[in-house]
Amino acid sequence: MEPFKQQSIRQLSCFHQYPEIISGITTRNGGLSHGSYASMNMGLHVQDEKDLVIENRKLLADEIGIPLSRWVIGEQVHGTEAADAGSQPAGAGSKSLDTAVAGVDGLITKEKNLVLGAFYADCVPLYFFDPESQWIGIAHAGWKGTVHGMAGRMISALEEKGCSREDIQVVIGPCISAEHYEVDDNVIRHIPKHYHESCVSDKGGSRYQLDLKELNRQMLMEMGMQESAVQVSSACTYEKEDQFYSHRRDQGKTGRMLGFIALRA
Repeated sequence: MEPFKQQSIRQLSCFHQYPEIISGITTRNGGLSHGSYASMNMGLHVQDEKDLVIENRKLLADEIGIPLSRWVIGEQVHGTEAADAGSQPAGAGSKSLDTAVAGVDGLITKEKNLVLGAFYADCVPLYFFDPESQWIGIAHAGWKGTVHGMAGRMISALEEKGCSREDIQVVIGPCISAEHYEVDDNVIRHIPKHYHESCVSDKGGSRYQLDLKELNRQMLMEMGMQESAVQVSSACTYEKEDQFYSHRRDQGKTGRMLGFIALRA
C-alpha cells in the first residue's frame, strides 16, 4: 500500500497511523519560484532567489503549524553522519545555508514541535519513528549514502538513544526508480554482490539500472528489521514531472523537495 497521501497541493504526508506525527514531502506545486525552479522549490543551495525559497518554506510552515524558527536542517554532504537535532540551535538551516547542521545527512529528535528537514530531487528520503520511545528521524540517501549504510546508521543512532530495533518504523519515500536510474561500473563496484540479483539490472556495456529503494529496503532487512515495519513508496520522482523535481530528468537545473517530520506538541 502506498504510504504517501496527498495532503494539499504543496505536500504529501506519511505515517498516517500515528496521529502524534507530522511527516511528509513537498511537491513542486503551490509555491512562488519561477522558471526551472517553479514553483515550490525548497532548496537554498540551487540558483533560485533566496527570498522566494524562504517564502515557500513559510507556506509549508503555515500548513503544518510549526514556524521556521522551529526547523532544523542538515548540510547534506552525501555521507552517513546523523545528529541529534535537539542539541542544535532551533532554526538551524531554516533561512540560511550557513546555519545548517554541518556534515550531516541524518537528523533525529524526541523534542516536540521541532521539524527535521532534508532535501531531495531523486535521492532517497528515509523516515523513522519509534512509537514506544517517541524518537523520530529523517535521512537523505543518494547512491553514496545508500551503499555506505545511511539507513543502518539511523537505526544505530536511534538505538543509541534507547530505541528498540523491534519498535522502529521506517518509510522509504519517493525517489528515482530503477527504470530511470542508469549507473556505471564506478557505482556498481560499491554495491555488495549479494544485492545485485534484487537491486541491479545489467544492461551491458558497463550500464546498469539501480533500484535505490529496494537496496535500502534490503539493507534494513539485513539489519533485522521486520518487513512489516518498512513501507516503500511506489512514486518515482523522474516519472512524475507534474509533482516532483528530478535532478536527472531536468539535467541538474531544478528545484528541491523538502522531506520533513515532527512530533506534535
